[in-house]
Amino acid sequence: MIKVAFFDAKEYDINSFNKISDSNMEFKFLETKLTEDTVELAKGYDVVCVFVNDTVNEKVIESLYEYGVRLIALRCAGYNNVDVAKAYGKIHVVHVPAYSPYAVAEHAAALLLTSVRRIHKAYNRTRDFNFSLSGLTGFDLHGKTVGVIGTGKIGRIFIDICMGFGMNVIAYDAFPAKDSKIEYVSLDELFEKSNIISLHCPLTDETRHMIGADAIGKMKKGVVILNTSRGALIDAEALLDGIKARKIGAACLDVYEEEADIFFEDRSGHILNDELLARLISMPNVIVTSHQAFLTEEALENIAETTVNNIKSCFENEGVCDNELCYRCGSVEECKKKRKQKCF
Repeated sequence: MIKVAFFDAKEYDINSFNKISDSNMEFKFLETKLTEDTVELAKGYDVVCVFVNDTVNEKVIESLYEYGVRLIALRCAGYNNVDVAKAYGKIHVVHVPAYSPYAVAEHAAALLLTSVRRIHKAYNRTRDFNFSLSGLTGFDLHGKTVGVIGTGKIGRIFIDICMGFGMNVIAYDAFPAKDSKIEYVSLDELFEKSNIISLHCPLTDETRHMIGADAIGKMKKGVVILNTSRGALIDAEALLDGIKARKIGAACLDVYEEEADIFFEDRSGHILNDELLARLISMPNVIVTSHQAFLTEEALENIAETTVNNIKSCFENEGVCDNELCYRCGSVEECKKKRKQKCF
């Protein structure tokens, strides 16, 4: 029996994983996030299953290893919260590289439409029987230039959506998609030409705060910025300054740099201690959703199915899993996964 402890488990996680429960697995769902203070709850389990705001740093990994945990299973694609290098040689790490790229891309498009056509403001007005159109003037997406940063599966689907609106698409990616018809430009050119900028890239040391004061200074006045990837891609202080300076026309954020202790929880009865987030939310041209871009029935089903299959693969068939993360991947001479072997 494989014993799996789920950290930061919400009702939708519990429902989706229970639907495909495996007779060889025992699930324990914990509301608390995985941190240095809560890692002791993993004692007696073979696997910990974590999400985007769980902390899996060196200290946590050392404790998990000491407790006999053999696998860290991420039920998400991003893994910037896991010290993969420190896990190497101790605990295997797997993730869900693709669950529903349509969910995230469509949410980005929904945020864009909501913002530029003032749907949220109209909704609030009409519920008070205020049918005035004053202040609700938007603009056509047709003919506008959208700059897409990151052209993986999600980025390319978002590009298709934008092209359906008749938008001009330019893109930047450190690793451009081969044999595509995407018009790639430099990052500076993208900043200078785009009416709308949408982020669809991972968070790395190189991409952290890629949208900062310098980048915003190069953008068009009135630019709309979308972020459905990772919060730390944007320097939130610089973003707020750009909004206050009227340089940024609107910001649509599904993620936030310091979201870990805020998002996914009901804070409605409490004073929000994060003054920066409170100020951003107070701006009339800012829309914030709480990391919900992934949240569709199809995505939850795919996440649960892939996560369970990842766990089974690591405990069966000599432990080889195609979705294992290894900090050495890409070094062809050393990469055991490419030879269909365990990473260590």
